[in-house]
Amino acid sequence: MALQVGEKAPSIEAKDQDGNIVKLSDFQGKKVVLYFYPKDDTPGCTAQACSLRDNYAALLAKGYAVLGVSADGEKSHKKFANKYSLPFPLLADPEHNILEAYHVWAEKSMYGKTYMGIVRTTFIIDENTVIQEIISKVDTKNHAEQVLIN
Repeated sequence: MALQVGEKAPSIEAKDQDGNIVKLSDFQGKKVVLYFYPKDDTPGCTAQACSLRDNYAALLAKGYAVLGVSADGEKSHKKFANKYSLPFPLLADPEHNILEAYHVWAEKSMYGKTYMGIVRTTFIIDENTVIQEIISKVDTKNHAEQVLIN
């Protein structure tokens, strides 16, 4: 069952691109932009990450921490973060624990074929780890603006 606004956000614990363990509880007292994306270094995912990067100062000024999550591993995340100078952690979830907790690992279809994949979704979580907003129609090129209007 999909998560709803007003629910407590599921806890997270995963390694980022630098091998650091990152937990949602590390951000207690901060707002968190938790965004799930399908794959490192693909056009839509790059546009989304770069939108958040380019507006990172504005996000920080509004009290947001930014965390990206995909099923890619640490090495892939490191390469992606370095290539585009991404200033925020990218969490590796190859076992899909976080993806499944947030109900973003789901059946998708392309060209008539169905497969399991990551549904691009962003959760805005408040200082008490309560979900304030769920952005399911992500505009990859203008994603930071979608977040900042909240």
